Amino acid sequence: MKRREFLKGGVAGAAGGGLAACGVGGGGGAPGAVTTKRVRWRCQSSFPRSLDAMFGSAELLAERVREMTAGNFEIRVSQPGEIVGALKVLDGVQSRTVELGQTASYYYKGKNPALAFDTCVPFGLNARQQTAWLLEGGGLELVNELFADFGIVSFPAGNTGAQMGGWFRNELSSAADLRGVKMRIPGLGGDVMDALGVSVQVIAGGDIYMSLETGAIDATEWVGPYDDEKLGFHKVAKNYYYPGWWEPGPSLSFYVNRAAWDELPSTYQAAFRAATYEAAAMMQTRYDAQNPAALQRLLDSGVQLRPFPDDLLQAAREAAAQLMEDEAAKDPAYRKIYDAWKKARTDLFRWFGTAELAYANFAFK
Repeated sequence: MKRREFLKGGVAGAAGGGLAACGVGGGGGAPGAVTTKRVRWRCQSSFPRSLDAMFGSAELLAERVREMTAGNFEIRVSQPGEIVGALKVLDGVQSRTVELGQTASYYYKGKNPALAFDTCVPFGLNARQQTAWLLEGGGLELVNELFADFGIVSFPAGNTGAQMGGWFRNELSSAADLRGVKMRIPGLGGDVMDALGVSVQVIAGGDIYMSLETGAIDATEWVGPYDDEKLGFHKVAKNYYYPGWWEPGPSLSFYVNRAAWDELPSTYQAAFRAATYEAAAMMQTRYDAQNPAALQRLLDSGVQLRPFPDDLLQAAREAAAQLMEDEAAKDPAYRKIYDAWKKARTDLFRWFGTAELAYANFAFK
């Protein structure tokens, strides 16, 4: 749902009607009907509680929904494995094992490759651009056409900003050095790395450190300094590469079971939408506030900060473009969202490449 539609249809009227005390009946209820309906939802996150920007956004969502409904709509947030596994959140929401999930849609590209656009794709949109496309550029409507096949409604849950390129045991001098490297990397970025000769693995966040420590993998990406420091990757691999070209602005998602959503009173739906905006904003601002100090601590511990070689970046960009074009050529549904996204990228890059880029090139030095 677009932001302007949300503002017209929910929060203003809800605030005027006293969300904390009563609500308008949803799921077919008559306008003006007072309700104090008790609703209890289970939320399964793909991320552990220790990652307080990600898991914390789900907790903030639950807190705000409870406050705006006078405690009548409660959401209990669970860590991976407490109800379903970290990479099974979509399945859990689809089956209504849980009513709500917090996850990254590119984890499920095996179910539909176009789901990656809900999160990000290599050399795609940065955080502000991704949010603009989803909420104001029609992206979320296109994404929810895909999720209709799973009986799910998706809401943006926050963005990490441009991620780091990850941790490597050995230094990379060219694209050729990727061949044979065993790396944890999900999404379309994993497909690109596979095309460049990497042995790709998809591993849940809580299991990455052990895989890196035991040598099951040689490299991993996660998010950025604030989370990576907590997960301890710098204790095993000292080469920290940038930028994370496969995740320039990844957006996480709140998945809601469609039937559960339709059963909510309309003011509870409005409360939920409002809470997603605050939760999403918190995630981005926490990463932006905490990453600088975390990066300095990592550098002080002996981590070597290294840029990816130029030939690697060029090879990766070419491989990413080819993979997306190939998928679009064989799947009309993919083509629909890809063409819309590609046009948005062209327009957004033109604008950001003017004032934003000129300022950054001068001021960030």
